[in-house]
Amino acid sequence: MASISLQKGQKVDLTKTNPGLTNLIVGLGWDTNKYDGGGDFDLDSSVFLLGANGKVTAPEDFVFYNNTKGAGGAVEHSGDNLTGAGDGDDETSKVALNQIPASIERVAFTVTIHDAEARRQNFGMVSNAFIRVVNADTKEEIVRYDLGEDFSIETAVVVGEIYRHGAEWKFNAIGAGYQGGLSALCNDYGLDVN
Repeated sequence: MASISLQKGQKVDLTKTNPGLTNLIVGLGWDTNKYDGGGDFDLDSSVFLLGANGKVTAPEDFVFYNNTKGAGGAVEHSGDNLTGAGDGDDETSKVALNQIPASIERVAFTVTIHDAEARRQNFGMVSNAFIRVVNADTKEEIVRYDLGEDFSIETAVVVGEIYRHGAEWKFNAIGAGYQGGLSALCNDYGLDVN
């Protein structure tokens, strides 16, 4: 089956059209423009496990390179990729849909620029950013969302999310940019960070 390519704001079914789909790999990738500012870029992907109110219930629901497992191991982050070099996914997360606790309704995937303010970097200097959802068992890409060049001054982007719809799971291509980096995201998702 061919991968479905999404536009910003589009939602697509994951499990209903792919019966038996339980294990996903969510890949995020990007390229950076070395000529902007000259400094190294370090983009980080993070995953927020959200309840019905759109907030995390505990710090453990924030999955990133320093806390690589969440939802009792149902979501696992690949760790930090410092370079973003090469083609393909730069950072990935494994998601076992059937192991996600019922209290978690949405799994949001985000990318932030580490130390963006000090390095004077933003997503206007990032190109070819994408998120893709892969069936971990068959290695088949199910959904892909290319962000395009929508951002200029933002330092954080909510790329997409997997969410419950009745008994099924769907994917939403969000593409929402934030100023204020990771702390702005954390605050929005109910995590207290200073």
